[in-house]
Amino acid sequence: MSGRSGIASALVVDGRIYLIDMGHGAFDQFQKSGLAAADIDHIFVTHLHSDHLADLFTLLWLRFGGVNPLTHVVHIHGPGRAGGLPESSSGHRVATIAADNPTPGLADFFANSLAATAYDVNLRMRDEGWPNIRSLFRIDEITVPDVGAGPNGHLAPPMAPFHVFADDRVRVTAILVDHPPVFPSFAFRFETRYGAVVFGGDTTITPNMVTLARGAHMLVHEAIDLTIVEKFGNLSASQLQHHRNSHSDVRLIGSEVAQPAGVEKLVLTHLAPGTTAIPDVSWRVQAQSGFHGEVIIGHDLQRIPLNN
Repeated sequence: MSGRSGIASALVVDGRIYLIDMGHGAFDQFQKSGLAAADIDHIFVTHLHSDHLADLFTLLWLRFGGVNPLTHVVHIHGPGRAGGLPESSSGHRVATIAADNPTPGLADFFANSLAATAYDVNLRMRDEGWPNIRSLFRIDEITVPDVGAGPNGHLAPPMAPFHVFADDRVRVTAILVDHPPVFPSFAFRFETRYGAVVFGGDTTITPNMVTLARGAHMLVHEAIDLTIVEKFGNLSASQLQHHRNSHSDVRLIGSEVAQPAGVEKLVLTHLAPGTTAIPDVSWRVQAQSGFHGEVIIGHDLQRIPLNN
């Protein structure tokens, strides 16, 4: 629905950029933001749905040389292979794409994307002197702890957050969240000297989000207005059921996630429906129910200071 670009967030800590997801339109929005590709060090991918990684390879492809280029290795952290397709929940019988590897992980995604764009990439390196694209990125597929989770079982059983990455500005932990039928689907917590920020990715209301976000300064969380989606979304029965099962009812986020976690600020993002025709006050009033902190409604290119 028109009004908002795809999901992507940039956490900027003392000039260093940490990207979380790169959905459709995110490349153009990054250009408009005034941020520089040269300042990107790490990218974190919550899960492998198209609306969270549509522009991920595009960023690398269009910025490994030329104007505003990447200048050093970018480390990309995210899911590996799921290990199996779930049973169909829609009742449709469809042919499996890439039956030899039907659940490719992040490394597969980049390898296949690079192969598909090889002609352009080779020409750029040979004709325009762009650097070797393979020297500018490293893939870190996140190993899921042995907590009894899997694509055809518990997607996000109760667990403790686990270490993903640390440098001199952030410490990143992750946890599994419930976004059926996707596995794995991660939420990330960034500890900084200015406070902790948690990015929920896509998830239904799940106790693991409370565990990860406990005491954080800011929680960035998806939200869906099921009342509007059900009345005006023009969706099939299976699509509606997916939204009910896989996303977070805006009426419950404050009382069942933000308040129990004790966060100071709740930022609603990746809103469904994504139209800006729904006023901010509608989202805010619903999310505020049962939550005593501040609710902020996210907008494209919005900047939210952490240290205030």
